[in-house]
Amino acid sequence: MSSVPVNFYDLTREALLALTTTWGFSPVHGAKLWGYVYREGKEIWADMPELPVRFRAKAESGLSFARLTVAVEQKSRDNFTHKYLLSLADNRRIETVLMRYTGRVTACISSQAGCAMGCVFCATGQMGFVRHLTPGEIVAQAMHVDAILRQGTRSAALAEPKSPSPHGRHERLRNIVLMGMGEPLNNYDSVMSAIDILRDQTGLALGAKKITLSTVGVVPGIIRLADEARPVHLAVSLHGATQEERVALVPVAKKWPLVELMDACRYYSEKRKRRIFYEWTLINGKNDSPENAHAVGRLLRGQLAQVNLIPLNPTAGYDGGPTGREAARRFQQILAKYGLPSTVRQRRGIDIAAGCGQLATTR
Repeated sequence: MSSVPVNFYDLTREALLALTTTWGFSPVHGAKLWGYVYREGKEIWADMPELPVRFRAKAESGLSFARLTVAVEQKSRDNFTHKYLLSLADNRRIETVLMRYTGRVTACISSQAGCAMGCVFCATGQMGFVRHLTPGEIVAQAMHVDAILRQGTRSAALAEPKSPSPHGRHERLRNIVLMGMGEPLNNYDSVMSAIDILRDQTGLALGAKKITLSTVGVVPGIIRLADEARPVHLAVSLHGATQEERVALVPVAKKWPLVELMDACRYYSEKRKRRIFYEWTLINGKNDSPENAHAVGRLLRGQLAQVNLIPLNPTAGYDGGPTGREAARRFQQILAKYGLPSTVRQRRGIDIAAGCGQLATTR
């Protein structure tokens, strides 16, 4: 009875080399295969001529490249944002977003199909939890975006010799934000394994400062992240500066109250010596008043913190509206009085429901 092939994208480099050894081959061949896939974007065995014939035959029977298939692709009128509805092997679906900015390309990646956190203004939270994604399904989203960038530059001139890209081309995937569907810290092991794969310096080689993980406030995950010294940026969805206000928007705050969350955040910052990015969705008439801004200032004063203000993006299940530009500016000015840097998030892809809090599928 033949065994089921292993999804290549589920394997860290160390796991691939170990598997290569159990097959009776030198790990050098596994390392070469790793480079073909992650450095050169190859998945067709015939395109890997430097692999020995016997090893290639064994790898072809023992490994699979479980790419995600595109069900729907949408392009925003802003010309910078593309959204991909991707089908998993079990026909579940997730969404991934490609965003272009001056000098960089960012992929917004999902960690779960659906989400159990239930944030009232979030389309993913409104659809409920379906299942966790495997490391390979998380990595495959990054590889999907990377393949698109390769296709877009294949006919272009070669990058200058001193290009920092390991692929030797101008445009490459430089940033990943785990802010798509799902709660990353609720799928901790798979997410961290995927991050290890994406950061491997002989592969996609994403820098530690190029990956941001966003959590709604899973306290045990934040503490574990600090204790394991994971080299990622941490973003925490705050949205309310009192327990009552936060629970109304983020129901999971009942499980991890605001005081426990802030204790965990202080622990993380003190142990890692890293700034935390606090996300604040600005909802007109709900949490955007000067009093709200002062409450945020008092809560975060003296911490290694930056506040990212995000005017609410529309979803079918929530009838709130976004804060206006002037109110957002006033909110920033008040935060500055407490020594808190802040930014107002640039709204992208709203017309194709690709903005923050808008990702959802019909399962």
